[in-house]
Formats: sequence, structure tokens, C-alpha cells
Amino acid sequence: MWMVDDESERLTRDSRVLIRDEALNSYVRSVLCRAVGDDRCKGVRIYILRVPAFNASMSPNGTMRIYSGLLLRMRNEAELASILGHEFAHFELRHSLEDFRRRRSSSDLMAWTAVLGSLAVTYGSGAGHSYGDFRVSVYGALARFNRDQEREADLRGFGYMAAAQYRPSAAAEVWRSAMNETDATLTGRAARSKRYDGTPFFASHPTNLERADYLSTLANRVPGGEYEGRNAYQAALAPWLDQFLEDQIKLNDFTGTEYLITRLGSEQWTAPLLLARGELYRLRANPRDLPNAVDFYRQALALNADLPVAYRGMGLSLMRMDRKAEAIPSLSRYLELKPGAPDADMIRSLVAPQ
Repeated sequence: MWMVDDESERLTRDSRVLIRDEALNSYVRSVLCRAVGDDRCKGVRIYILRVPAFNASMSPNGTMRIYSGLLLRMRNEAELASILGHEFAHFELRHSLEDFRRRRSSSDLMAWTAVLGSLAVTYGSGAGHSYGDFRVSVYGALARFNRDQEREADLRGFGYMAAAQYRPSAAAEVWRSAMNETDATLTGRAARSKRYDGTPFFASHPTNLERADYLSTLANRVPGGEYEGRNAYQAALAPWLDQFLEDQIKLNDFTGTEYLITRLGSEQWTAPLLLARGELYRLRANPRDLPNAVDFYRQALALNADLPVAYRGMGLSLMRMDRKAEAIPSLSRYLELKPGAPDADMIRSLVAPQ
């Protein structure tokens, strides 16, 4: 197992999606160290990967992997601390090692049962059906084991963030947001919400609703602190925010992305968020989307007049609305700001006299 983990870490370290920004890595490490304490975090090696998914993990050899999609979804340092504390708790409680041993013993058990089952079938006892039931039972036990580990890590991670004086209710907010984003995605795909479904027999994690409920109950009982670290978090993420938003938009999940951007802008709309919202609407390009996109671009430019992508998006949206006279000034401004852009020749052809 250790050899596999070490090899996996080597591949991660050489990956082209690894974010090597020292400032961002240093900041994320500082959040982990504040949450779990300097002594505990000094042996952890953190890798931030440019992957637009809500995920983080920690291996038994001390490597923590954090996806950029997770960083994009956090609004402040307290929310990030709740996730990092959770992942560290898995590591400290040696869940991966226990899980490996459990799966190993279960696999051995199933292998022997398969042999006995095949012998029984040969002699016409009908034990093949019993083997199928047994296999279901073993898989279910493995899933329950993982669910219990997740709850244990949730509780210990919560304890870390509360002891570090982070605002305790931030932990529940992360899972409520994940649940709402999933619902938004399902709505866009004309599928029903699963938030009120009970925990299925084979589910390896508690439902987001269950997690949000027990973490919210804890937040009402545990004093914790009031520190949120919103400004520090946004400053650390600022150099990467445009790229993370662009990665998210490329997932082609309009309703989920609209929910995410709106949540991030709930406390303050910034130029990058308004620009991303404009891009989201322009790329879907339903009849009512283009006027909305133009409005979002204008709001972004009102906050920052030097956003070439906003001029480009506004000009292209107006072109598609057959408002070329209004589009030309925006596209011309884009060319002034980015004369060497990869699409500059195409844009010049649009603004050239016909």
C-alpha cells in the first residue's frame, strides 16, 4: 500500500495539472496548520490540482490532494478549514489503512465463499443463490464502514475548526451549498432532487442533507469562534479566480454553475464574477440569454474598465443580436487591449467595413 501511495505521489508531483503557485500553496497550508495545529500539519504534503470538481483527499503516506473546483466553491477560510480538517481526520484516524485491510479480508472471504458456492451448485444444493446474497451483504457492510468513517471524520474535523476559533456553522454551509448545487444541476437536466432520499444500502457517504443537519446541530452547541477569513481567502484566490471560473463554465452545467456563481456573489458582486456570469449566459445563447449577458458584461466593466474579455463577450453578444453598430466599439476596444490575441484576426474581420 505504501509503495502504491508513494508512486501515486510521484505521478501527482509531475502532473501537468499541478498548481505550483508558491503563494497559493503556502496560504492553503497555513489554513490547514491553523485548523489542526502546527505539530500535526508539518508532516503533510499538499498538492493543489487544476481539476474543476468539488473534491479533496488524503493518503496514508501524508499527501493531501485538493482540487481547484473545491477552492472555487469555498467563500471563506472557515469553509476551507472545515474540509481540510475533515480530510486530515481521515488520515489521523488511519481510515485508508483500515479500509484497505477491510477490503482485503472481505475479498479473501468472498473468494473462499465463491469456491464453496460453486461446489455446492455442482452437487445441486442451490447454494449459488446464497453466494449472491452473501456478496450483497459484504458490499453493503463495506459501504456502511465507509459511511461510519465519513461521520467520524466530519465530527473530528468539526472539532478542529471550532478549537481553532473558526465560525463553526461554516461546516454545515459547505454541505448545504453542495446539496443546492446538485439540485440546480439536476433541475437543469429535468431530473428530481435526491436530497430527501435515505442513505442507500450501498452509499459510501452520508447524504449531504444528513451531514448538514448534524454539523448544524453541533454548531448550535459548540461555542467555537467567529473568525471567517473572507478577505484573506479572496485575496489568496484572486490570481486564479478567472481560470477556475473558466474551467467551471466549460463543464457545460448551466444551472449548477449559475447557482455557484450566484452563491459566490451573494455577499459582494465582483468584476470576475460578473464577467463569468456574462460568459455563462453568452455561451448558452438562448434568446433571452444574450441581453442578460450584455447586462452582466456592462456591470463588470463598470467595476473594472480594463477587462478585454468583457468587451469581447459584449461585442459578440451584440453581433448575435444583429446590433453590429453597437458591437463594433466593444470589439475594437478588445483589439486595443489585446492586439495579439489568438482570435484577433477573426475579430478584425467582424469589425471591418463590409
